[in-house]
Amino acid sequence: MIEQQIAIPTRDGHTATFIVHPERGGPFPVILFYMDAPAIREELRDMARRLATSGYYVMLPNLYYRSGVMELGALPADPNAPERKRMFQLMASLDIPMIMDDTRALLTYAEGQEAANTKIVGTVGYCMSGRYAVNAATHFPDRVKAAASVYGTQLATDQDDSPHLAASKTKAELYFACAETDIYAPTEIIEKVKQGMSGAKAEVEIYPGTHHGFAFPKRPVYDRDAAERHWERLLALYRRNLVQQ
Repeated sequence: MIEQQIAIPTRDGHTATFIVHPERGGPFPVILFYMDAPAIREELRDMARRLATSGYYVMLPNLYYRSGVMELGALPADPNAPERKRMFQLMASLDIPMIMDDTRALLTYAEGQEAANTKIVGTVGYCMSGRYAVNAATHFPDRVKAAASVYGTQLATDQDDSPHLAASKTKAELYFACAETDIYAPTEIIEKVKQGMSGAKAEVEIYPGTHHGFAFPKRPVYDRDAAERHWERLLALYRRNLVQQ
């Protein structure tokens, strides 16, 4: 495997992006891996490596670069801790137009890389970034063939770019992995997503007995069986759709 961290130029600066892909056999379909709220950490890099071993050019960008933040470190369990308040401030500093600008910059960089096939793109976003992964499919419909939101937040809003409205704006296959208990995506929100995906090339799956964050091994709510199921679903999604001609 080849790994590198590149400062990719964007409209607002440079985003430090972890890139990993197989050494031989390219060019590979591109996977845009959008981080969750706790920011870049080795746990996410390991997940990017796991994706890459299946034959993908994986890009994991730092979305907090505008605030000069890269890694947040360990977060206290106390929801009122200053570190957690800072995390929520950083999360609130982002919006879909910003991240779509960053996505365009990532794809522009990848276009110049021999190992990357930017005509075939998949996306995945966890937590705050589920909506970004889905919006990449609507903003870049000719490239993004598959998009996955894993316990995503803000999935059904009153905005035109709400993820629950995405099915009519893209031909990509969409997958929503949802925790059964999730204060950030309660049942009524998931029902709206299901309604929006009705009849579309999409699946909304609720993982029984799980909580927000179940796919991350370092979280107290980690559920090994559910996490492995999410990997199975994710890789199958990509195998179906990221097919090189």
